[in-house]
Formats: sequence, C-alpha cells, structure tokens
Amino acid sequence: MIVTTTNSIEGREISRYNDPIAANVVIGTNIFSDIGASYVDFFGGRSTSYEKNMQEMYKRVTETLKQRAQAIRADAIIGLSVDIDEISGKGSQMFMITVVGTPVHLKEVARVPVEKQDDLLDGELIQQKVRADIILEN
Repeated sequence: MIVTTTNSIEGREISRYNDPIAANVVIGTNIFSDIGASYVDFFGGRSTSYEKNMQEMYKRVTETLKQRAQAIRADAIIGLSVDIDEISGKGSQMFMITVVGTPVHLKEVARVPVEKQDDLLDGELIQQKVRADIILEN
C-alpha cells in the first residue's frame, strides 16, 4: 500500500476519497532509558534508546493505519501527517505518536504514446489519441 505525505500519486488517479483515519501509539520510557538520556542531555549527543523507541512507535502506528485503510479496501493513504508528543507527570514519562491520513481508491491512468514530428506535437494527433483513450476507457 502506498502511504505518502503528498495529496496525489503520480501516474494514478484518485477515484474515491474516504474520511480521514488516525492511529495512536503510546509507549513508556523505562528507568534505564531515562538515565541514559540524562547523560546524553548533560554531555550532548544522541540518545539511541529513545531513537529506537521512536522508530518502533512510527512503524507500529503506520502499520495500524495501513490495516485500517485495507479494512475499507483503500489502495493508498495520502496526506499523511505525523505528530509526536511527550506525556509526563506523576513521575512517569511516555511518548505518543499520532498519524492521520486520507485513505483513497485509485485507478490507473491510461498513457497514450504521442508521436512527435520535428520536435513538435501535432494538435490533431493529440485529439485523436485522446478520443481513442476515451473510447477504450468506456
């Protein structure tokens, strides 16, 4: 399934839009991740434990979104938006990732080869090809 942040898919035509769908994943950080992150925060650098958690969350939440789109027989999800938040309080810290996208149904766009003469396109030839394409489509 195609998942994209864009609102169209090259070479495909959207035949039907569905209502937007969303998925959330919340994951808690453990004490060891917090200790490691505090050192990284103090000395600088990257927190690989948090990065791994974020990558796993993104993978899980996009898979959930794909499953929801497949349940309505959508071919793709367009306009994907990702939001990451921190939830903390009462001595705990968690991360939440939310994705929203629009499931769509696609149809293949027929491509008619166009012949050129002297690097110019013949307008009449294009009209004939378009008519032929419409006849084939119907």
